[in-house]
This record gives sequence, C-alpha cells and structure tokens, in this order.
Amino acid sequence: MKRTAVALSTAALLLPLSACAGSAEAGDGSTVTVTVGYQSKTINTVTAGTLLRSLGYFEKQLDSLHDGHTYKVDWQDFATGAPITAQMTAGKIDIGSMGDFPLLLNAARGKQLGSPTHLVSVTGYNLRGGLNTVVTAPGSAITSLEDLKGKKVSTSIGSAADGTLVRALQRAGIDPDKGISKLNQQPAVGASALSAGSVDALSQFVAWPGLLAYQGKAKAVYDGAQLDLPTFHGVTAREDFTRKHPAVLDAFLKAQDQATEYLDHHPVAAAEKVADTTGLPAEVVYLYNGAHGIATFDPALTPRLVSALKQDVSVLKAAKLTGDIDVDSFVDDRYVKKALGASYTKRLSTPPPTAASEVWAKGSGKTISFKSPGQLLAYVAAHRDGIRAAYVPDATTGTLWFADRAVWVADGGRLLPFVTPATARNYVTAHAGARTVSYREALERAS
Repeated sequence: MKRTAVALSTAALLLPLSACAGSAEAGDGSTVTVTVGYQSKTINTVTAGTLLRSLGYFEKQLDSLHDGHTYKVDWQDFATGAPITAQMTAGKIDIGSMGDFPLLLNAARGKQLGSPTHLVSVTGYNLRGGLNTVVTAPGSAITSLEDLKGKKVSTSIGSAADGTLVRALQRAGIDPDKGISKLNQQPAVGASALSAGSVDALSQFVAWPGLLAYQGKAKAVYDGAQLDLPTFHGVTAREDFTRKHPAVLDAFLKAQDQATEYLDHHPVAAAEKVADTTGLPAEVVYLYNGAHGIATFDPALTPRLVSALKQDVSVLKAAKLTGDIDVDSFVDDRYVKKALGASYTKRLSTPPPTAASEVWAKGSGKTISFKSPGQLLAYVAAHRDGIRAAYVPDATTGTLWFADRAVWVADGGRLLPFVTPATARNYVTAHAGARTVSYREALERAS
C-alpha cells in the first residue's frame, strides 16, 4: 500500500478500519519480505531505524539464519507513529518504532481490530522526560508556560510531545483543553507555522526543538525534563507475524543491539551517518544521540519505563483518545531477553551516563568532555574559530543543550547553563547574588 503524503491523525486511527489484504510472504513461499516502519527524523529511534538501516545489520542477521528462506527487508519511512500503526493493523507493516504515547495507541488499535501488537524493545529514552520540549520564536515575549495562556500552540495530538504539553500545562494551572488554542499539526507543519508567526509556540519531540534552536528559529520555553517523568521510544511487532516468524524478530533485536553498541562506541560517526541519511545537521543529531546526549539507548524493557507507560494511559483517556489499555499484556520482553542473553539482567539496573559538557571541534572525529560548563567556556573562548558545536547540561535537569543557545547564570565564580529562561529565573531567585548573563559575557568571564 502506498504511504499517504500526510500522516493519519490519531483520531483517524481510532475509527474503524477495514484490514487490507496482504502477507509478509511473497513469491513462491520461500521468500519472506519483512516490512519495517520507522521514523528517520525521530532520531532516538535510529537503532531500530535510520542507523540500523545504514549499517545493514538486520539484513546480515537474516542472511545468517539459513532456514531455507530468502529474506528481503522493505524499509518504510514515516514522519510520526500514527501511520505506522495504521499500516500494522492493516497487515502491511510487521515491525515498527514509535514514541510512548503512540505505542499505547498502537496497543489499543491492535486490540480493537483483533490484530494485536506487542512492545518488544526500547530504542532511546530519557528518565526525566528531556526528549520533548516546548519552544517559541526567538523574539517572542513568551518565557514561561504561564505565558502560553490564551495562545496558539502547535503539537501532534497523541504524541509524546503532546503528553508533555498536557502535563506541563496542568502543573502550571492551565487547562490544556480550554487554556490554550491547540493546533494538531505534523512536526514540520508546526515548525513552519512557528516561523511564519501563525502559532505562538510549538511542543514537539526530537529532533525538532533542537533543530529549530540550532537554526536560530526558536528558543526553548519548557524543558520536558522538568516533569521528571520518563519518556521513551520503542519497537512494536505484530503478534501474528512474530508467531509465524520468531527467528525474524530475534534477528531484528540482535541487530538493534548491534546498532546500539555501534552508537555507544562511535557516537560521532553514528551522528554523521544519521545526518547523511536524514539531512539533519550532525550537530543536532549529536545533541540527542551523543555520548552524553539527551537520549540513552538500550533495548531492555526496564520496569521504570513500563511503569511510566502505565501512567501515560490516564493522559490519553482524559483526552478521549483511548479507553483502558492492558499495558502488561502489551509488553512482551521474551524476545529481547533472548536476543540480549546474559547481559539483560544487568542492563535493567544500569544507569544512563552522567551529564557532561562537550565540545566538538571542527575537523575532529571525537568530542572533548569537561568537568564543568565553566571549563568548556574557557576552552571555547580560547578556540572560537575552531568549534563545530558546544554542549552543556542544564544545571537543574541535566538536559543537554547548545552552549550558545542556553540561558547563562553567574553565581559567584560559577557559570551555570539552563535550557529555559524560567528555570534560570528560578535559580536566580533562590540564590542571592546570582544573575543572568549573556553568552558573550559568560565567555569573557571564563577566559
């Protein structure tokens, strides 16, 4: 089935859909076509999509099966998770990757149509929620969530970014339904609307907030990590396909683990590969997928992430996007346990890397890490013409951000970065003598 140019909305996913005829089998029965739905520009899914495809690991794993079948992989790229779910329930996609809220809709839709799917692994995650960000125009007077009251905000309803927006507004005392004018738009459409001034803010998932900030087209107004609730993307598979071809899913998960290992050991090279494929700047890819990036990659289905998924159900129910969802029956960790083997138990308790400041020098195939943002600033000040990108973790949430896009605070001899003006103000209010400074002044102080 030819993919439509515009992704189906979440609401459309919940309407009756007649299953399309089709099968993963093709030709004379000895050839098996495996269809994988992925989101190339949702870059914390790259170990199950963009990077995995470019490395060819899945195809190599399938070639090693030697079970009498010839395998072909059909990679289908989408902008969001909604159309992947539509194609999965129609029997047209076998394995797909998407965010936590779309995963729940995937579970609900599969059950509704009698075509169940299961969450079988995780791609990228952030335990505090830093993968989703609300941004506004660079010159906007909006500097906090409270300023969004009565304003137009673009998001993709049913996405993880929409979930962040809803929760953040509720904490700020704003009714997410009546307190703002919410526009349901594709990420690219919302980004264009923000640039055109037809919306006041944009709430989106990776890599859109970082991309717009990097391009100077947006500034962060809310860091999703302020919620301190895990957010993640994962891999879902059709139950009927998995039952028929368990070795294929095993091959996929082993290949995903190989891609994860490649990303962990070669983060700069991985960022370059993803950039080459997607057209995204490598500097933006590295912000999320780097050695100390916003996303941590591991296929293991940890209890903390499963618990977070259960908490997400109430948000979707309140928005009338779904009813009750049996998360426990949706999560199936049997296959990833088998694929990862003895290391699985250890992975369940391995914490993500600690936040660190990093500089990516021009012409370098690796980054330089610093113990403090002040040390990074001193290095940047001494090598102004040789810096490709500089990254610093928010002083309160740990979310990595571009040093030249951060809000800087001078507190005595310390220089502290923040993703948003609001978190910087909160720090200044709580620390006598602290004050915000420009990036230029921060560099001068550090040099």
